[in-house]
Amino acid sequence: MEPEEIRSRVETCWPARAVAPTSELVRAGIGDRLLTGAVRGGSVIRLCRGAYILGRAWRAATPWEQSLYRLDAHAASTSGRTIYSYASAARLLGCSTWNVGEKVHVTVPYSSSSRSHGPDVAAHVGSVGDTDLVELVREGRVLRLTSLNRTVADCARILDFERASVIGDHALRLGATVDGIAEAARRTGATRGSRRIERLLPVLDARSESAGETRTRLLLAGTSLARPELQFEVYTEEGIYRADFAWPKLRVILEFDGDVKYFNYRPTPDVLLAERRRENALLAAGWVVVRIRWADLAVPGMVLAKLRAAFARAAKLAG
Repeated sequence: MEPEEIRSRVETCWPARAVAPTSELVRAGIGDRLLTGAVRGGSVIRLCRGAYILGRAWRAATPWEQSLYRLDAHAASTSGRTIYSYASAARLLGCSTWNVGEKVHVTVPYSSSSRSHGPDVAAHVGSVGDTDLVELVREGRVLRLTSLNRTVADCARILDFERASVIGDHALRLGATVDGIAEAARRTGATRGSRRIERLLPVLDARSESAGETRTRLLLAGTSLARPELQFEVYTEEGIYRADFAWPKLRVILEFDGDVKYFNYRPTPDVLLAERRRENALLAAGWVVVRIRWADLAVPGMVLAKLRAAFARAAKLAG
């Protein structure tokens, strides 16, 4: 059978959900020979042992969606009793994640051989009580995972400060609370990573609306600069401009523009035009606007230099 014929037949027979286990494919009429040919030709991608996705669906997916497909694949190839946790639970709950890797994280009641889980799975020994357990449905599968508060506490134990803050900030916007995270951490009875949790909780801030804004906020906190206002609203002739970071007395605004790369958010042309008009109105009113991207965060001194130049320019305009 020619590759194009294989692709057409597989796509015609594919089940309703994106990620399917071998047993489901067989029932849909995609047997071993057809499946093997499809994988070899690239029209089907094997995500893990016993779970597959159409190649065109995989290639069209964003990195965020691909991460969720990997979790779907794990769920499709297991018994359904798995408890997803740590970064995997964060993704399933809709939290932003940054540089947390692609391993599937699960919590298990006892230690077992890594072979029993596979190289793409990180198994964490622990208990999850009913208070810290939630369920959600993805493509007809019921998944069990740690709650929002428990997930932040778990992530704080093993991730570095920046990565945990990205998840924690977004979790607060989704309904987690600082007290709830602390209580969930205490319920585990674990001492590992307790100091990391204690350090994280006081600095979490729901006003940071993206991974980039969280990282920028932490970067600024480590400098000698005055603390900025977050999500500061400036009234202009073109409407309200909400700045990521602002120093109102100095009339300087800092905007982070890099999240399109990670989260596939692209403003519409109308939104971009309105934003440009508001920014022009800001400039006409004597504000100085600084924009930074992901590459700037890798060089903290660059952000600091840009801001100091902006402060000097704003002072000159005011003087």
